[in-house]
Amino acid sequence: MRAAIFHGPGDLRIEDIEPEEPGLGEIVVRVEVAVTCGTDLKSYRRGHHKLFPNLPARFGHEFAGIVDRVGEGVTAFTPGMRVVAANTAPCGHCWACTLGRLALCENLEFLNGAFAEEVRIPAAIVARNTYELSGTTSFESVAPLEPLATVVHGMDKSDIALGDVVAVNGAGPIGQMFMRLARLRGAHVIAVDQAPDRLAAALRMGANEVIDISAYATTEERAASVRAITPGGRGVDVAIEAVGLPAVWEQTVQCLRPGGTAILFGGPPQGATFSVNANDMHYFEYTLKGIFHHEPIYVQRALRLIDSGALDGRDLITETRGIDRLVESLEDMAAGRGAKYAIDPRA
Repeated sequence: MRAAIFHGPGDLRIEDIEPEEPGLGEIVVRVEVAVTCGTDLKSYRRGHHKLFPNLPARFGHEFAGIVDRVGEGVTAFTPGMRVVAANTAPCGHCWACTLGRLALCENLEFLNGAFAEEVRIPAAIVARNTYELSGTTSFESVAPLEPLATVVHGMDKSDIALGDVVAVNGAGPIGQMFMRLARLRGAHVIAVDQAPDRLAAALRMGANEVIDISAYATTEERAASVRAITPGGRGVDVAIEAVGLPAVWEQTVQCLRPGGTAILFGGPPQGATFSVNANDMHYFEYTLKGIFHHEPIYVQRALRLIDSGALDGRDLITETRGIDRLVESLEDMAAGRGAKYAIDPRA
């Protein structure tokens, strides 16, 4: 079968490999659709110490499909079932899991290999983070389940309340999902970006206002443009960072009103640092929250949002392409040409 194999930064190849058989507790899923994401792009460009500790490796983790084969001991899934799986499962017994911080699990089991005709799901993920789809939910709508689950995690920690003013810095797919969910909570949402296509998409996803920051030279000017349209010019109740760049982390904090909360969501490069005005942090009583990954409860909530029609992953997909265009699709994302691309592994 054809599959994407990651050999290192900038080296992603479509190769012919042998199909895998499911082991104890595992299942093999025929991939109907897989979708690209920002993590794929970052991994392709610079590697990823958590996802790819050993190379070469299978690539891709957002997908939906049909169970083809099941391993010994599997009773919850049978061939022919339509399923979606998250990309990890927590162990349940490390120090982080025992404290209820499942996203910080020391023994997260990762799934890679979605950009292929088939993917083998590890036993821990089969047991804790794989779900049968309802008959009305399309593969395309649910394939971006994993990033939506991370956004649900961020929303849960944001404490966004009815009537809050929320700024989302970054109008890519993650930012767009934050906008939709913030609107569902009754917030007034300001989308902040410098790409016209992404700002137009932000309006379609429910943003009340957009700010094109391309005209501003400094972080301070960009943050000031956000504060200028808030009540009293004080700043926003909650500011969300959805880019993963230290300068945007700083911009996000500077958007806040006194007593505001920043959700620092986008993953920056290893070793990156950012600065906070210590005087403002103290006297304005900011709350800064770093958010990483998801937990099974957030995956389940994300699936309910999709099943209910509150959010449709198809709204995030720019185009469906064959697997031979995977690298092209990642490069298009990097250049701002499109948000997410659906990959048909047999086209």
